[in-house]
Amino acid sequence: MKVLQINSVCGITSTGRIMADICREAQRQGCTCRIAYGELIYPNRSEGLVSYEIGNRLSCISHALCSRITDGQGLFSKIPTQKFIREIEKFQPDIIHLHNLHGYYLNYRILFQYLKEKNIKVVWTLHDCWAFTGHCVHFDYMGCKKWLDGCYDCPQKRKYPSSLFLDNSRRNYRLKKDAFQGIENMTIVVPSNWMKARVEKSFLGEYPIEVIYNGVDLKQFFPMGSDFKAQWKIEGKYVVLGVANVWNERKGLTVFLKLAERLPADIVIVLVGVSSKQRQELPDNVIGIEHTNSKRELAEIYSAADLFVNPSVEETFGLTTIEAMACGTEAIVYKDTACEEIIRLCGGTAVDRKEECIERVILKKRENPSDIDTRESVLQFSNEVFCRKVVELYKK
Repeated sequence: MKVLQINSVCGITSTGRIMADICREAQRQGCTCRIAYGELIYPNRSEGLVSYEIGNRLSCISHALCSRITDGQGLFSKIPTQKFIREIEKFQPDIIHLHNLHGYYLNYRILFQYLKEKNIKVVWTLHDCWAFTGHCVHFDYMGCKKWLDGCYDCPQKRKYPSSLFLDNSRRNYRLKKDAFQGIENMTIVVPSNWMKARVEKSFLGEYPIEVIYNGVDLKQFFPMGSDFKAQWKIEGKYVVLGVANVWNERKGLTVFLKLAERLPADIVIVLVGVSSKQRQELPDNVIGIEHTNSKRELAEIYSAADLFVNPSVEETFGLTTIEAMACGTEAIVYKDTACEEIIRLCGGTAVDRKEECIERVILKKRENPSDIDTRESVLQFSNEVFCRKVVELYKK
């Protein structure tokens, strides 16, 4: 079986690592697997895998600039996409597995026209909601319902994929609907039932939808000795941890800042993934650590924490929550999110969407720590289980 995977990045960030892990498992099971990716910010870090770069840095930058002017993410990169299709013709894959098509590297209309003409079997993993909106990648935290019947007057025009001038969300919605509907053999994969419920209501609801929870590398994330508290001179303190690739309102940065004003002095908040500017603006009882790609370093921080808090109001899965629990640290999340699914399966606490609800649980856990074996409960989310399920879907 020949499988081609397509994503905006390769071997780095969560989607890039997911794609590389699937490729390695497919190859272990006898498949021939190739990876295609864009390169605007991150380099290719998929050692040992055969990959193809769609376009180059210049074409990606050009696509990004045009998108900012016209609100046309995914409508440029025509020549790189046509060249890439010639590579697909050479490889002749049995299955094309799509991941993030946004990222300023690919023309989705050209690609989907080709998929329809050739009647290629398609698997599409939706890591966010971009595929069925007129602009944004997330909408729940804004309370926006326009994606249900055609976007317009986008309240997130300036959010990724940012448009500086025009709002073409209505046009984009129509173009995506025309492009993405009508594939003869396509299966949508989502990482949570929370995400499945939204896809079913969208114009992609005509396709079969499989829920396959993302996996965590349990060989990298496990309870380990850590000198993190000594390094930061917070021995004897109760550490509340938050981790994100980017800290913003949706991820819950404001929640942590409000908690910092309310929690007693013996509780310290640690935020991993802050920008240098955000770090400078944090209050004294919040330790800011900039982004790390070191799984070992992150696992040591998870292991040193007394409690993990994920106040994100919109996650399609919540990988950091699983990583923390794999390192033996109990988690608090908000109700009515994908993260609540993890809590129901693995233990932990889901609370109403108010920082005072999180505060009450933190104070309770500090006085009466739980004896939940979080490590044992997350074995069902191992990377091996996840990758095997995806390859089983290929064979099906």
